[in-house]
Amino acid sequence: MGIFSRTRDIIAANVTDLLDKAEDPAKMIRMIILEMEETLVEVRASAARTIADQKEMRRHIAKLEKLQESWTEKAELALSKGREDLAKAALVEKQKAADMCEQLSTEIGVLDEALKASEEDITKLQNKLREARVRQNSIVARLESANNRTRLREMTNGSKMHDAFSRFDVLERRVDFAEGRAEAAGLGSVPKSLEEEIAELRSSEKVDAELEALKARLNKGA
Repeated sequence: MGIFSRTRDIIAANVTDLLDKAEDPAKMIRMIILEMEETLVEVRASAARTIADQKEMRRHIAKLEKLQESWTEKAELALSKGREDLAKAALVEKQKAADMCEQLSTEIGVLDEALKASEEDITKLQNKLREARVRQNSIVARLESANNRTRLREMTNGSKMHDAFSRFDVLERRVDFAEGRAEAAGLGSVPKSLEEEIAELRSSEKVDAELEALKARLNKGA
């Protein structure tokens, strides 16, 4: 069962009110748009049939007008031959064709009014459909934003995030322990004596002197 009873209800509808009352706005707006699209197709199809009917009537009028001319010629021929009775009968047939033309012209005028009303309805339906599609885009964007916020809250407040931070705490504790062991290894070490430090300097000088001598020999050999 549709939301609307078709064209007039759709044109008079307040889309915002319908969505405000809906339990599922996204589903409701999809239904509204679908029904609007179906109604628009129906109204256009009806307008197309009206236009086709008018064209058929105009063709019939053209034939009737030619028929009137034909009966006029026949009446003139009958009179020229002294057959007034035949001329009168021909004019009666001409009048019948003229009456039919007038009736068809009246019907075309009625169809013109119907076509004009259909054109107005199509314009209004298109405007309503555009409004509904804008609302649909807005609703989709809002739902997506709300879902993203929900997922973010679940990430920041959920058990997985708490577990991750718990693991970080464990790793930091391990690092603290390793650093503590390194620092502890240096605790209680005896500082070098003056003689030991001087001896190290002398040893270093000997190594440097030997390195320079080695470089000099290599340079000469080059």
